[in-house]
Amino acid sequence: MQREEVTDGRSLRSIATRKRLLEASKELFYENGFEKTTITQIIKKAKTGYGTAYVHFSGKDDILIMLIEDVMQQFLDMANMPFTPITKQEAKGLIHQQVHMFLNMAHENHQIMRVFSEAIGLSSAVNSKWNEIREANIHYITRDISYSQSHGLARTDLQANLVARFWFFANENYQWEVVNQTNTASIDEIANTLTAMYADGLYL
Repeated sequence: MQREEVTDGRSLRSIATRKRLLEASKELFYENGFEKTTITQIIKKAKTGYGTAYVHFSGKDDILIMLIEDVMQQFLDMANMPFTPITKQEAKGLIHQQVHMFLNMAHENHQIMRVFSEAIGLSSAVNSKWNEIREANIHYITRDISYSQSHGLARTDLQANLVARFWFFANENYQWEVVNQTNTASIDEIANTLTAMYADGLYL
């Protein structure tokens, strides 16, 4: 019984330390950005030791990837929503819903997404993580386009994967504009425009 209590105590301390490191990192990332935040600052703010910190994370890249994990999963869950329209109008409605959700999630998580955007250009690990998310999204979009093509709703003279890549890159571009607040258009206006251009170009 005593051994179990010691193990449980260590486990709880480990969880608490990990949480402190994540919270300290988030505060510093928001305040200083990714590049200017150092692992030394994180460790000092979390009030832990170097050895202890490196048990949990390999560096600030690893910490940021962990902080963004939940947000990225939300994006993947959104991309993997059921897509079985019967008409062009139904397809257009589902597409608009996805675009709106995609941009809204970027807006709601703009602080951590802004840090992530900066880190993509500075860290190979973070860049690889974003490429992984991008390819997963493109996979789901390709699946949806292929469904529409096989059900006579979309043009079949276009390669589904190429269209999917174009579609994701268009959304990604506006996503970063929403995150960095460099576009004065509303999310509704962006979603409406993107959906109309895409759906009317692809669907019959």
